[in-house]
Amino acid sequence: MPTLANIFWLGTKELRSFLRDYVLLGLVAYAFSLAIIAQAQSSSQEVHNASVAIVDEDHSELSRRIAAAFLAPYFQPPQPIAERDIVPLMNEGRYTFVVDIPPHFERDVLGGRQPQIQLDVDATAMVQAGLGSDYASQIITTEIDNFVSRAEEIPATPVNLIVRIAFNPNVETAWFTSVMGIINSITMLAIVLAGAAVVREREHGTMDHLLVMPLTPFEIAMSKIWANGLVILTAAGLSLYLVVRGLLHIPVAGSVPLFLCGAAIYLFFATAIGIFLGTIARSMPQLGLLYLLVYLPLAMLSGANTPLESMPPWLATIAQISPTVHFVSFAQAILYRGAGFDVVWPQFVIVAAIGGIFFALSLLRFRKVAALSQ
Repeated sequence: MPTLANIFWLGTKELRSFLRDYVLLGLVAYAFSLAIIAQAQSSSQEVHNASVAIVDEDHSELSRRIAAAFLAPYFQPPQPIAERDIVPLMNEGRYTFVVDIPPHFERDVLGGRQPQIQLDVDATAMVQAGLGSDYASQIITTEIDNFVSRAEEIPATPVNLIVRIAFNPNVETAWFTSVMGIINSITMLAIVLAGAAVVREREHGTMDHLLVMPLTPFEIAMSKIWANGLVILTAAGLSLYLVVRGLLHIPVAGSVPLFLCGAAIYLFFATAIGIFLGTIARSMPQLGLLYLLVYLPLAMLSGANTPLESMPPWLATIAQISPTVHFVSFAQAILYRGAGFDVVWPQFVIVAAIGGIFFALSLLRFRKVAALSQ
């Protein structure tokens, strides 16, 4: 009981120190609010509202049907332009796509002469250019096939391909990036807050005061873990409810409390890394440099941005020792696919086991530094 009491009261001291540190307070508020909104709305990976121009040199029913098939929200209403204006307007960046329908196009199609349509693409808009050119090709091909089949009374294809997209029916990037932003912020802030708490104690000289008190290094470390973990879990929960669901109107399929329980287990690892870095760094600038060396590999190899299947096999195997990989895995299963505890408990156990090892190593380092300070 005395140990629990010491951990509790030291943790409340950490909370009071955090609430008086307006820079860290603003960082947490920004990371779980404006940063999530900006990440969800600014990094779209799908075709949306792309500008299209039509050079109609045929003026036939088929050419009008092709122009009318480019619909919102993928494309803006097609604008008619002249053939001589294609290069100047694309050089100005006015249009991402220009469809040039040659003269006598409908007549040649019905005559089986296989005419060609020119599709000009501005590839400086890389994402829209790659996906939009495929969309445009499908739209044009579909309209031509439908027109020819009705004109020549060709029977319908005996087999139709039906595509069903699970968990994100409209393939909206914001559904993915918003939740991944919260997951990345949990890792980032857990390391920063825990490390900053240790460095702040050393810079202010209060670490020496704690070490001469009847306290153990375990009690000091645990107090920083539960206090900073509570701040991060509270901010993450509010962000899921108020920002993701409320402001962005993005559905969360699974249980938020279950996700927060898994995040609490993961925080033992992330905060332990922060404490370990805090024992090495002598100042906040040093902590910032060490943080970059640790966080960037964790984020890039976590599977949050690039699936592990897309990495080289040897690199994906090495990444499995990081709890961040398993944290991202069960977070996606819960929040995207609505998985329950019966599905994600193996990841919970793996995160707890690896996180416990890292926590023990960080505690040994913290005790060594404490012994040297005494």
